[in-house]
Amino acid sequence: MTHYPYENFVTDVHTIANDIEKENFDAIVAISRGGLTFGHFLSQRINQRNLYIINSVHYENQKKLETIEIFNTPNLANHKRVIVVDDIVDSGDTISEVVKHLKNEFAHLHIETASLFYKKSAIITPDYWLHDANDWIDFFWDKDTR
Repeated sequence: MTHYPYENFVTDVHTIANDIEKENFDAIVAISRGGLTFGHFLSQRINQRNLYIINSVHYENQKKLETIEIFNTPNLANHKRVIVVDDIVDSGDTISEVVKHLKNEFAHLHIETASLFYKKSAIITPDYWLHDANDWIDFFWDKDTR
């Protein structure tokens, strides 16, 4: 298990923000729950007030479930360029299904993805990511709230 501290997170948010600022995304969609903190900090850093949440359930603690439930879809009808964010792309199932779901609901959207961690065996590679995930990541927001 690898601990991911707050200080590293802040540095990483700035790094990804610097990479995506030029892309002019008009909305951020954070996958709940893992992407919430990342989405909030990123929206603050790039001054993007259009921050939305979409819910998905694919893990219970560290156990991967057989299905992915997606709900609480935001209304993105008036947006054109959206970035979907999550803390980690592990198998890639969740972010892939969320993107597919959003494209089915809003075919006009240009959607890109970002995560802090990415496992190279995932079925999808995020457009923006920083760290290889070779171990279970113990994010500061998980550890500090226990």
